[in-house]
Amino acid sequence: MMKSFGDMMKQAQKVQKQMTELQAKLADERYEGSSGGGAVKVVVDGKQMLKELKISPEALKDGDASLLEDLIITAIGEAQKTSSEKMTEAYAKLTGGFNLPF
Repeated sequence: MMKSFGDMMKQAQKVQKQMTELQAKLADERYEGSSGGGAVKVVVDGKQMLKELKISPEALKDGDASLLEDLIITAIGEAQKTSSEKMTEAYAKLTGGFNLPF
């Protein structure tokens, strides 16, 4: 039996409210990434914005700026990937597996 248009609108509004709440919750989450055996550690939020960057003194000893840059980029990428995966999982649970554009 097909739902009435009004029922579908109520359901859409409910999902929209849940999405807004989920986005706010995810924005507050923190995800860590590291590289170089922990020489570089970063933390991003649920919006994948960099919040923390820690570089161990050992990573600075060689004076190899290029290596350090690569370690930082790798750590940020790892943290952003984790954040993105968690967001995708949370949205899939909310939408019942429908891939909606976000």
